[in-house]
Amino acid sequence: MTQNEIWTTLKVLTWTKEFLAAKGVENARLEAEWLLCAATGLDRVGLYLQFEKPLDNVELAAYRAMVTRRARREPLQHILGSQEFYGLDFDVTPDVLIPRRDTEVLVSEAIARKPDACSLLDVGTGSGCIAVVLARQLPAAAVTATDISEAALAVARRNAERLAVGIEFLSGSLFVPLTGRRFDLIVSNPPYIPTSDIAALEPEVRDFDPHVALDGGIDGLNFYRSLIPMALEYLNPGGYLLVEVGIGQAIDVSRLFLEAGGYAQTFSALDPGGIERVVAAQRKENG
Repeated sequence: MTQNEIWTTLKVLTWTKEFLAAKGVENARLEAEWLLCAATGLDRVGLYLQFEKPLDNVELAAYRAMVTRRARREPLQHILGSQEFYGLDFDVTPDVLIPRRDTEVLVSEAIARKPDACSLLDVGTGSGCIAVVLARQLPAAAVTATDISEAALAVARRNAERLAVGIEFLSGSLFVPLTGRRFDLIVSNPPYIPTSDIAALEPEVRDFDPHVALDGGIDGLNFYRSLIPMALEYLNPGGYLLVEVGIGQAIDVSRLFLEAGGYAQTFSALDPGGIERVVAAQRKENG
């Protein structure tokens, strides 16, 4: 993409699609459009209406910088600074896991299982996407969210403020900052990638998502081994614990619920790809 050429919208999109595809980027044409929208201030309809319009030097420089970053497999969400989740736009940075559509089923199941929740907790909140959506969908509930990363909590607080919800954010691992408290609903999207699998992940995940949000130990189950039995002390009788799980982990996580005692029979929910993505159970009334 040389400086002296005249680069129209159509020409630059065609060139970028081929360039990014050669770098292994899926959906290269669509991503080229989103990047050009950011560089020009247009929406995608605007791009199509101005296919023959040349980019000015400022737009071209901004676009070239973004395309260079994407070619290095930096996530599109980091370049644009946001990601849509459950119909809302969330700020994202390298300090948080990028919200993914698979996680929306965790939110939907939580709402369906405990629509009358008065108190709920999101353990390991990251960007705050789960807590924010639950706070908006269950406005009568007092929402608390924790994370071990202060940098992640800063992002989560910013998202909550921008999306106009009141959430109590606390710093600490698991239930450390919550001694003596109980909740009607506890949710968590924990790190669940087996350590040895991380090196084989897509570069966008392996090189840019925080490893503390990915690494679940040798078999990916470390977090669940602590969270599931400990949560019994922090759930009200009849309350629910729902967790996101990785591919093929639902059976093992269900077993951990059973071994913990105090939970009723577990249930699971599928993500849009047909994978068991959520495992959950209700605390027994007398457990």
